[in-house]
Amino acid sequence: MEKENISPHYAWFVFYNNQILIAHNSDNCHIPYGELPPVNVPVGSIIHTIGTINGHTAKAYSIHSPVIEETNAAYTMKDLRASFDVLPEDEYNMAGKAFQILNWDKNSRYCPMCGVPTVQVSPIAKRCPECRQEIYPRISPAVIVLIKKEDSILLVHARNFRGTFKGLVAGFLEPGETLEECVYREVMEETGLHIKNLKYFGSQPWPYPGGIMVGYTAEYESGNIKLQDKELSTGAFYRRDNLPELPKKLSIARKLIDAWLEGKV
Repeated sequence: MEKENISPHYAWFVFYNNQILIAHNSDNCHIPYGELPPVNVPVGSIIHTIGTINGHTAKAYSIHSPVIEETNAAYTMKDLRASFDVLPEDEYNMAGKAFQILNWDKNSRYCPMCGVPTVQVSPIAKRCPECRQEIYPRISPAVIVLIKKEDSILLVHARNFRGTFKGLVAGFLEPGETLEECVYREVMEETGLHIKNLKYFGSQPWPYPGGIMVGYTAEYESGNIKLQDKELSTGAFYRRDNLPELPKKLSIARKLIDAWLEGKV
């Protein structure tokens, strides 16, 4: 029988709520690597295998209380979104996957059909032993669009934004509609504008807690801005020379804006 090829040392993705454990020294920050878990695995926490990174098997588990830096100088805990600023990009991306798996595990311990405890049958699948219902990680699709008007783009501030920056029109896909229909609907509902020449740009996992952002570009066609007050607080077209505070570089919103600034879209 062929031996399973498992790395002798693991990459550990350890979470307390939405905070991830980070190892640090004077030069850099990274997720912990080692043969054993970096902190004790609480009773009831499952260690999940979530893939490989840098030649190591990636493991993830949850802890019941945060690691305090004053009592464990080797580690600190940081909000997953903020970890983008300190972790290597591949570790940040894998941390997002780990967070989604742990969140799915926490919310799928019982069958939603009959209430029986579920059994994990693969890294991303659980099954009810009673009614055979299968449960997979839920991923919620959302669209986001950069709207161009001559030498300007539309930037808005949504009321749920974390901060004062201005970003792009976005919204969740509804049952029965295509991604493209969702873009047209969201733009009309949130701004009252008609758009044209819709083009696909790219997509990005958005693990806050379990989304995927699908990005588009479009051109202004007609209409005056009439903001949906419950969703947006401000919105206007901005030229390159008068841009407000922009989203951080971790988001596809910023990738769309940067592509426009570079003349690529």
